[in-house]
Amino acid sequence: MFETGVILVTGAKGMVGSAVCRILHRYPANQILTPDRQELDLTNQARVNAYFDKHRPDYVFMVAAKVGGIAANQSDPVGFLSENTRMQLNLFEACHKYKTRKNLFLGSSCIYPRECVQPMKEDYLLTGRLESTNEAYALAKIMGLKLARYYHEQYGVLTVCPMPCNIYGTNDHFDYQRSHVLSALVRRFVDAQDDRLSSVTLWGTGVARREFIHVDDAARAMLLMMEHVDSPDMVNVGTGKEISIRDLAALMVEKVGYTGEIRWDTSKPDGMLYKCLEISKITGMGFQPRITLEEGIRRTIAEYRQIKSRGKLFE
Repeated sequence: MFETGVILVTGAKGMVGSAVCRILHRYPANQILTPDRQELDLTNQARVNAYFDKHRPDYVFMVAAKVGGIAANQSDPVGFLSENTRMQLNLFEACHKYKTRKNLFLGSSCIYPRECVQPMKEDYLLTGRLESTNEAYALAKIMGLKLARYYHEQYGVLTVCPMPCNIYGTNDHFDYQRSHVLSALVRRFVDAQDDRLSSVTLWGTGVARREFIHVDDAARAMLLMMEHVDSPDMVNVGTGKEISIRDLAALMVEKVGYTGEIRWDTSKPDGMLYKCLEISKITGMGFQPRITLEEGIRRTIAEYRQIKSRGKLFE
């Protein structure tokens, strides 16, 4: 998949980074670097440069990011914009200075306008206003896309840019400040069942529709792009299937076995109402997701139960 070389995966301890590493470890000829925050502070240019100077990576997966759900985004927009932007600027500059062969910048479908034609095509970027509930994070990701383009045009730094739908799965966050909707729902319903709660209250109306991809499928698509894409043009990565949050909650209830009532707090925001990707570019490379939503939810429930049984939840 790669020529022999040194591969740096930032955010390797997180959900997406660890999934990428699980695939990369099948190719033992490569040296895979997986530094934690103590080893590599991505917000500090001098430390990033020193790390690149010492290890000389050939390929860089820019996966690390400050992430969170609606509540976290709304409570700390400065952090989401500034921290993510600094990490991206520092990495692109180091990739240029130390002449990496090829890089990957992980984007997000939140970069598309709030009111966007469905399904969302790659060229719909910056054609309308962003969703306000995660605008700061979206702006940071748009900055990353533009940096990929500009560093390629000005310096020849090659970076591919997958734009995934909602990713979930192995090694996801379950604490409410950092978790996204699917993992948050898993925790909410498993805990409600264990605590024998008569009802669960969820944010919004439940009408918002989302597209979900298991992290193992997303990682396969990312590696496929590293193999076949030779431009910074963004490529949507998804399943082509969407589901309402209300139907997702019902599916979760079925898989968990929860028998209580679901209530909706309509004073809370839904976020973007429609968010489905047009995925002909990635499917044209031969990509097809392998893990169904039902199977992915089953795995995620099992993982959360295991984590909970070990008492390793991080509030």
